[in-house]
Amino acid sequence: MTETASPTDEQTASTAAADETYDVPADATAYTCSYCGRPFAREPWLALHCGLAHPNELDDGEVEAFRAAHEEEAESLSTFRLQALGALVLIYFGLLMVYALV
Repeated sequence: MTETASPTDEQTASTAAADETYDVPADATAYTCSYCGRPFAREPWLALHCGLAHPNELDDGEVEAFRAAHEEEAESLSTFRLQALGALVLIYFGLLMVYALV
């Protein structure tokens, strides 16, 4: 019985990433990753991508931009979670009051 070499997950992911094409409108501002060529609509999204996808290739300025974008994203997520929790509590008690009246 002979074994055939199968590509690893990393090789498959890198091949899939290399084959991707992006359709960016001509009038849109795109921030392009200098490592893989992937376009982003916002600069903080590019910084997050570079920090997560290419952490070993970053210079000091890019690392600092990643950290700032990461902190901003974490703060936004915390705010969203609190708002979602508040909305769920309001819905729960609203439905509880409707149930009590019916």
